Amino acid sequence: MNVAIILAGGSGHRMEQEIPKQFLNINDKPLIIYTLEAFEKHPKIDAILVVCIKGWHEVLKAYAKQFKINKLQWVIDGGSSGQESIRNGVFHLQNICTKDDTIVIHDGIRPLVDENVLTDVIVKCSIYGNAVTSMPYNEQIFVKKDENTTNQYIPRETLQRVSTPQAYQFEKLLWAYNKAFTENIGIVGSAYTNTMMVDLGETLHFSIGSEKNIKITTQDDLDIFKALIMMKK
Repeated sequence: MNVAIILAGGSGHRMEQEIPKQFLNINDKPLIIYTLEAFEKHPKIDAILVVCIKGWHEVLKAYAKQFKINKLQWVIDGGSSGQESIRNGVFHLQNICTKDDTIVIHDGIRPLVDENVLTDVIVKCSIYGNAVTSMPYNEQIFVKKDENTTNQYIPRETLQRVSTPQAYQFEKLLWAYNKAFTENIGIVGSAYTNTMMVDLGETLHFSIGSEKNIKITTQDDLDIFKALIMMKK
């Protein structure tokens, strides 16, 4: 079984909107529904769990019913951080998933995840036990010497951008979150499942990504998303 954990627990302060950004309406459809539709339509996704901001569960369920997101089976509370939210989702599946099931983790505010990206991350996970969506890094990266100068750079050929979706074998994912939260490893700051796995000594495997798989965090991102939607139409 392949289960998607969709993260929709953020409050969206950077968007400066009165409602969480994942519930913003774009062309009469909430942003989170665009994301869920990609998973609903994908033949390799069997079920969806959404980690949702408190107070919005019933709203999400109503939208899911309206837009026929039939694979949505569980809506649970998020945590005080992204890692806590993912952990909540993983722990909720303890008596549902088997050790060999594949768990796909994805940001609810990445609404343009491509079918091929989803397919590849699932297939690579079935082969290697994990897979992370990635793309080459095409900009130059310099290390700050102080606030205004630098004398060191990182060759971009050695870099790879990693985002979501990410996929992990359930047994390994459950082990990782139990160990990480027990021993306080890889769970603070900007930590995510991928960085936590590396902190725990795991090797990650790259799967294909897409430039269109943008994360909606600012008004500029929202404008780009709207433009891409218009292009698809």
